[in-house]
Amino acid sequence: MSIQTETSLQFDLNEAQKMLRQTVRALAERHVAPRAAEIDEREEYPEDVFEVLKKQQLLGVFLPEEYGGAGMGFMGGCITIEEIARFCSNCPLFIVLNMLSSRVIHLSGTEAQRRHYLTGLAKGELRGSYALTEPHAGSDAGSIRTRAERRGDRWVIRGTKCFCTGPDKADFLLVAAKTDPNAGTRGITYFIVPTGSPGFSIGRFERKMGMKGFSTCLLHFENVEVPLENQVGELHKGFRSAMIGFNQMRPAIGARAVGLAQGCLDYASNYAKEREAFGQAIANFQAIQFMLADMFIGIEAARLLVYRGASLVDAGHYARENAHYFSAAKAYAADMAMKVAIDSIQVLGGAGYMKDHPLERFMRDAKQIQIVEGTSQIQRIIIARNLLGL
Repeated sequence: MSIQTETSLQFDLNEAQKMLRQTVRALAERHVAPRAAEIDEREEYPEDVFEVLKKQQLLGVFLPEEYGGAGMGFMGGCITIEEIARFCSNCPLFIVLNMLSSRVIHLSGTEAQRRHYLTGLAKGELRGSYALTEPHAGSDAGSIRTRAERRGDRWVIRGTKCFCTGPDKADFLLVAAKTDPNAGTRGITYFIVPTGSPGFSIGRFERKMGMKGFSTCLLHFENVEVPLENQVGELHKGFRSAMIGFNQMRPAIGARAVGLAQGCLDYASNYAKEREAFGQAIANFQAIQFMLADMFIGIEAARLLVYRGASLVDAGHYARENAHYFSAAKAYAADMAMKVAIDSIQVLGGAGYMKDHPLERFMRDAKQIQIVEGTSQIQRIIIARNLLGL
């Protein structure tokens, strides 16, 4: 259960990481901040931001250089996500979706699959999405019903997936299916499914509270055929790769929460210094000061948890024995972001409830982070089981 002693955990960024942070922050201030409210209001896919990230070679910041990435690891990915999320929760999803759709391929795929798909994602030539959840199987992945059957030189996939992010813009999907329907988690295999495949269709587009810049959809697979080489990893062994992939992803989701919360604190602090009541700025009142101080404490603690998780991933220590650190980063950061968003609205009072200010948007988006990639309750189950050795 303990961390391997050779793991090096950093509590400050090195020079390359500091430069990355400065670069992304400047980019986000220029290209993301002016668009954030409009993306939410119009429920508009931010294609212009995608092109900026592509031009700046940030889409694969976390991927190795041999696959067209920047080679800055998950720490670099978390820094990039955090800085963009300070202004907009939708735009970091370009990095997050690249992480999600590449994880199982990077961990278990063939070298040919890595060369094609990871390089395509890093260069912005491919866009991916991830399909695991089903109407009757969310956190309980072993209960998925989507089936894949081998017929000659093809796999035939049939089933339904839900809550899939961005499939309408994706070139391919990473799809979890049962290849042994009676084996639970031991019967899951992953497949790469091009979105242009006959038999694949997008059903309902969900109407959401927040995160409106990316579609969330119901997917149908009606005897979708893919070649044998589209199988990712060993037969029936997909669940283990998926769980390792989720461990790697949780600090990245935590980084979204940290960035969102930092954006809330920045906005609330500036407002408190400008807003006057009873003849002085409300920043002079201890009630406001304590709220802002608590926000800072929560954000800084969450940031360190996220950095610890990212450092473990980059050191290769992402197996089950360290899962509680990844879950802690995600759960604490997500719950913290929700609280900071609510408290920042309280600092603004009535103004915070209005769409003239970004905080109500931050609050709606923060709620999603507590749910995706395993709810805060699921993270606590993982933490407790690891602590108890269950």
